[in-house]
Amino acid sequence: MTFLLYFAVVLIWGTTWIAIFVQQHSANVAVETAVFWRFFFASLLLLVILKGVSRLRRLPAATHTLCLIQGSCIFGANFLCFYTAAQWVNSGLESVIFSMAVLYNALNSRLFFGQKPAPRFVPALILGLTGMVILFWPQLQENHFSLNLLYGVGLCALGTYGFSLGNMIGIHHQQQQQDALSTTAWAMLYGSLIMAVIALLRGASLAPSLNLPWLTAVVYLAVIGSVCGFGAYFILLVRIGAAKASWSTLLFPLVALALSARYEGFVWQLTTVIGLLCIGCSNLLMFLPQPPRQR
Repeated sequence: MTFLLYFAVVLIWGTTWIAIFVQQHSANVAVETAVFWRFFFASLLLLVILKGVSRLRRLPAATHTLCLIQGSCIFGANFLCFYTAAQWVNSGLESVIFSMAVLYNALNSRLFFGQKPAPRFVPALILGLTGMVILFWPQLQENHFSLNLLYGVGLCALGTYGFSLGNMIGIHHQQQQQDALSTTAWAMLYGSLIMAVIALLRGASLAPSLNLPWLTAVVYLAVIGSVCGFGAYFILLVRIGAAKASWSTLLFPLVALALSARYEGFVWQLTTVIGLLCIGCSNLLMFLPQPPRQR
């Protein structure tokens, strides 16, 4: 069961990046509105399903507050950053930056739960950052170190940190023995409503586009990417922990880059391979078993 969940997360999240690209480029809809409809639809669907199969658990008020924070991090700020960055960074490279969630989780586990990172954390971090520079170096040179590209990369890094913060709240839910699917459904709803408020405050319309590619992308992102993808991920997080669950973020960029090459014209270069190897090795370092201490 764990393997199937893992495979589902890798395959689903590897394909959602191209759906985000389609949604962002098929209609002139505000980013906040696009994120709102994705998670509003997904949350209502998940709540109805859980209610229908008697799996929707009643949550304490304190847990709802944490779901609100979790929703603002994962289903709000995280996707607001990535959807905005899609203007300057292609979907495959966005997914590569997202793979740094492994390192963010190590930092945040130390910050919030006192879990000391392994001694290899610093070399893993250096290797990962080096891989990022190598991966993006051709684009930076081609765009003459464009501030927009740097801004897009920074937004992706910030969005990934928001995802990691949501993971930490997921661990807290687990420690409090709260149902993973129930907390995910409420977090999605709260995150979508926060996006709606931001859209209205910025003067954007909440009306969805009737453009068929846009609607198709929203349905795919809501049903497959959100209900199935996040549902599987948070169940996986409960089963094997945040560190091992976030390993999936290392694998799905391969799917995303393959789709980006097919649909966005992404070209594989030597720097792409070297950068990916550096990033992959940096994440792999975080999962190597600790050597036994000598007495």
